[in-house]
Amino acid sequence: MTAVFSHGRLRLYLLKLLDDGPKHGYELIRLLADRFHGTYSPSAGTIYPRLARMETEGLVTHTAAGGRKTYSITDDGRAELRQRAGELAELEHDINASVADLADEIQAEVRGATRDLKRELREAARQTRRGSWLVDVQLGRPAAADPADDFDRRLVAFADEVRAIVRRGRFSDDQLRTASRLLDGVLDGLRRMQR
Repeated sequence: MTAVFSHGRLRLYLLKLLDDGPKHGYELIRLLADRFHGTYSPSAGTIYPRLARMETEGLVTHTAAGGRKTYSITDDGRAELRQRAGELAELEHDINASVADLADEIQAEVRGATRDLKRELREAARQTRRGSWLVDVQLGRPAAADPADDFDRRLVAFADEVRAIVRRGRFSDDQLRTASRLLDGVLDGLRRMQR
């Protein structure tokens, strides 16, 4: 963020904000934070010394009411804004690009975190279901797992057993092709059931 406001550009942006109407220092801080969607917020130690310097240079004035200073732009401040209109347009472009980059980064982080959280939740649910299934089996109670989990377990056990049989046995090429066709037939049957 500091690169966006390097070389007197924060001063220029403060003039732009004050050109919209008088504001107190914390209002300027809030407007900057809003402009950057909360990803950047200058401190009072950054804003107030700049406002004091700009007042010394005759670019802003202040009025005090209720213990709060309200700053206003002067004619000299407006003249500087006009003189630096091209720089202000470039600054607005840079701010927009910076905010877009930050939004992209945040979005990517949120997507990654969401994906990780979903994966962790699925795994936790799977482990919970497996854990309750194992407890039921160990206690001699009928397993209360849902049919999808039971199917997944049976499918894994089936695949493991088929691999073990094929690796143990001495099958001819014809027998392996026949077994492959049987598996393809089961897959086709499942696809038909889905329709």
